[in-house]
Amino acid sequence: MNDFTTRMRQIILNVAEKAWNQPLMSSGLWFHGDVRDNFYYASYLFAASADRGAEPLFKREEGRRLAEHVLTRVLRLQNRDAADPMYGHWPLYLDPLPEAAAAHELPAELMGSLMVYFHRQFAGIMSQSLAEEFETALVHVYRGGFFRKPLTVCNHHAAKYTAAKLIFGQRFQDGDLLEDGKRSLIETLTRFRREGMAEYGCLPWFWHWVQAFTCALELTEDAAIRNELAALLDELWNLRAAYYLRGAWVGAHSRGWPHDAPRDANVLHDYVQFGDFELPGDLPRTEYAGFLFHEAPESARRLALNRNEPAEVCKAVLKTVDGEVRKLHSYAYITGQFAAGGLWERVREFDNEQLRWLFSLPVRKGGKGNQLYLFHPGEGYDSSGRDPRHQSQWTEVLYHKNAVLALYPLPEQAEPTVVGVLPEGEWIHAKEALFGKVDDVYFAVYLLGGAYEVQERIGYSQILCHGSGIGAAVEAVCVEDAKVKKIGRLADFAERMSGRKPVFASESGTLSIQYTGLAEGDSLSLVASERGGSERYINGATISFEEYTF
Repeated sequence: MNDFTTRMRQIILNVAEKAWNQPLMSSGLWFHGDVRDNFYYASYLFAASADRGAEPLFKREEGRRLAEHVLTRVLRLQNRDAADPMYGHWPLYLDPLPEAAAAHELPAELMGSLMVYFHRQFAGIMSQSLAEEFETALVHVYRGGFFRKPLTVCNHHAAKYTAAKLIFGQRFQDGDLLEDGKRSLIETLTRFRREGMAEYGCLPWFWHWVQAFTCALELTEDAAIRNELAALLDELWNLRAAYYLRGAWVGAHSRGWPHDAPRDANVLHDYVQFGDFELPGDLPRTEYAGFLFHEAPESARRLALNRNEPAEVCKAVLKTVDGEVRKLHSYAYITGQFAAGGLWERVREFDNEQLRWLFSLPVRKGGKGNQLYLFHPGEGYDSSGRDPRHQSQWTEVLYHKNAVLALYPLPEQAEPTVVGVLPEGEWIHAKEALFGKVDDVYFAVYLLGGAYEVQERIGYSQILCHGSGIGAAVEAVCVEDAKVKKIGRLADFAERMSGRKPVFASESGTLSIQYTGLAEGDSLSLVASERGGSERYINGATISFEEYTF
């Protein structure tokens, strides 16, 4: 048994025991928030009950009966009215009564293909009645044909349609559908290589790509299609490895749920693939990480697991925004202890759940935050302050290795507050700066142009910096590098960095900030206008991110 299999079994047991200990609601389900969670938990409970090599903390037969009960309840919620536009679909949100809930397009999109996989794996040992329920449900998914769409965009929905075409085309011996899936797969791979992945930093969407195509690879018998699937999955894992730091997703996040900020918690596929951090106790996105696996290329695994030397990662992607194709440029600086970076440009995103830039630490134990960032709140921001995402467009940035400069040239109508996040650690608060030690990294966070206050949260601190024109400079220095500069304690670091305060100016609708870093010694300068636009200089030379290439 290799390490991947061991970690997958660990996830299966972990989720199965959570399912066993989760009380059923009066509906006979565990969850009403998302029908898919019932399917995932029941799948893990069934698998753990059937695994004679595992030692679950419950009686196998009782666990199996409970899993079959929930699976049956889920399958029977499917819309099986062939005359209904939502034929073959399930409801997503189940309150107040699951049977009365409206069908939704999302559950079948990912869950449908996973059902084919689960049925193939366990049909021989599940009860006849449950096996028949699966067979019936899959016939309705196939006939409903949610996946029968032309490939017009290269996103997570299209990825799941393509995988489903291959899976259902093979299962139901539909040659035309299988060929459509093959064409879509080849075009997806071609676009990925030509344009990059427009859904940069999308969690959970990136994992939906991985799950969908890994599921197709597990089920597909055609050798040529398998080769194309393996090639696409290799590309996905190469991308993941480029932005990986011990469970953390480095750089900008264009989409993430509340559990993705200010801590990386959607980590199960990373855990199986790389295994270089401790499996968290809280698993907010279980999906099928315990079942589906494609080993990343050796070069990708080597890159992800051996961050011995700092590296800059510069990539460009093509993204369609409001009908216009734009080239976006990302930057990341990754060391073995921390990483920094983000997107140079700001674009509109679905639900505006984005984070433009951040510093990342490896995933930490106990749900502690592992991200540090500042942003001006925009559309979708939760005014309670307990969901630190959703930035506005009023930010200009300069990234350079271990330092980030940011300016927030706010118009008169904008809320004059910038929100910051500091991971839990040891922090010293100064007048216009905070100096911290978090695990093996020192941080200097300079906040200029306004007063700030700090609010304690679970696993992190939140900063509120008030002012119509705010500037920030953040530098990270690993503890070992600090020792070379005769810095042995946080107090020493704070004293040294207090004398390196950035020069900040706000006049005539223009903000500027200049900073000389401790670690690299480079002089950084950022100038931003309230009318839009910015200028960036490193050691006096103008830099242009438009020069970045693939």
